[in-house]
Amino acid sequence: MPQKNLAVETLKKLLQDEIRVRLRKNVVQSRAFSELLEQALNKYHNRAIEAAQVIEELITIAKQMREASRRGEQLALSEDEAAFYDALASNDSAVQVLGDETLKKIAQELVECVRKSVSVDWSKRVDGHVKMTHLGHRN
Repeated sequence: MPQKNLAVETLKKLLQDEIRVRLRKNVVQSRAFSELLEQALNKYHNRAIEAAQVIEELITIAKQMREASRRGEQLALSEDEAAFYDALASNDSAVQVLGDETLKKIAQELVECVRKSVSVDWSKRVDGHVKMTHLGHRN
């Protein structure tokens, strides 16, 4: 029994670490896997399932995480594009109405737009801030 508890704690820690890493890139995936982990651990802590069963569930979650990472590659999407895709696809009606290919194109265009808008020209940024400030004082 102590070995099984140690295995549960080790798997829990590994999954939590992976979820934290995913949170930086893909909030939707991170939340989904965090919920699955929490549900499995709650069943275990409430004695609804035994250590061996929770270990199986945690291994299944780890496999699902690996498959989710590969899905972006299968769709030929970068990590950033896959994160936008997952956010769009979390709305089931969007998937049904638009389809995978359209969502994929939207995700790619969103990443492109964000990348273009992120580059900062500090001299223009200061000028822009000054202009906005002056506009606010004209009222």
